[in-house]
Amino acid sequence: MQLTGQPFLILTIILVPVSIAVALLLWGRVKGPKPLQAAARLAMLLFCQATAVTMVFVMVNNANLIYGNWDDLLGSDSHVRSVSSPPAAAADAGKPGNDGKPAPAKGVQKFKPVDDPLVPSDVQTTDLKGQLSGVDGEVNVWLPPQYNDPAYKDKKFPVVELFPGFPGSSKTWFGSLKVSDQLKPLMASGQVTPFILVSPRTQLISTTVDTGCADVPGKVNADTWLSRDVPQMVLDNFRADPSPDRWAVAGYSAGAHCADRMALLHPDRYRAGISLSGYSNPGAENLALTAKDPKLKETANPLYILQHAATPPKTALYQSGDKGDGYEDGQALAAAAKAPTAVTVVETNGPHTPALWRPMLPDVFKWLSGIIPAQH
Repeated sequence: MQLTGQPFLILTIILVPVSIAVALLLWGRVKGPKPLQAAARLAMLLFCQATAVTMVFVMVNNANLIYGNWDDLLGSDSHVRSVSSPPAAAADAGKPGNDGKPAPAKGVQKFKPVDDPLVPSDVQTTDLKGQLSGVDGEVNVWLPPQYNDPAYKDKKFPVVELFPGFPGSSKTWFGSLKVSDQLKPLMASGQVTPFILVSPRTQLISTTVDTGCADVPGKVNADTWLSRDVPQMVLDNFRADPSPDRWAVAGYSAGAHCADRMALLHPDRYRAGISLSGYSNPGAENLALTAKDPKLKETANPLYILQHAATPPKTALYQSGDKGDGYEDGQALAAAAKAPTAVTVVETNGPHTPALWRPMLPDVFKWLSGIIPAQH
């Protein structure tokens, strides 16, 4: 039975009154010495509490898609196949995914609908083996309404990579945040650029280890997975525009930190980055690998990357957050930015949950459409 969706939720709801009824029925029927009776009744109470806690957890998880499946919840599913040093990318790569070597044969992937009732049926997924990163994981893709329109058969489309928080599922943007449901009519009406939306797995090791979306020697090549393997797969399988000026990254919470980091570190691959309630200091997530290594903690900080760039990166950043929850970090980036770097900071007011970020998406993607406009 799936962790997400209605069947398991209904089961947990049913178990709550059943556990209470069983406890009431058996409470006075417990036999034996008093210590044994006390232990049996305590077990009944604990079982009742466990069913109630489980029900609440499933409700919260269904609303936020923190864990997409049982393996994610149990932290038993590592997606790191190998951790060899990835080949250096050419300085003039000129497109996302380029590794500076002659282009290999296209890696054609098999796609299928996402098997989750909380995710729209037009979202497709594939299992990708990262050739450069040594990471294996699912990548979810949604195509804009114009993609299959015969009038656009020769057009290439811009791309936005979407990063969840930590812990987080690659399905959260489409399930909890309803990004495709909200943007589809706006794209159809011309209010938002028709982006291909791509949400790769970012939880690569376990529920207790955040990669910080960085290449960490001997641990994981998360940056290479996200900035090279995933984009190359998109270019190989879809009519995606290879120009870095037509790619962007977006994230919320820990995913927002990733988006800022990737946009500033790879301006030759991404034109814009969107941060919803993010942070700059990797130490804000104490489970991050980048928080445990002093050097990485310094160099993985988006503010450090911006301040120490050889030349100001040609990238546009959208920073949103409440005071104490990303707003000040956004202001610091804006203060450090020099043209052609541009930083837009928006103060929000609300909880650190999808309930805050979901209604923001139409305006956020209208902003992004000003940076990466539709091409006719």
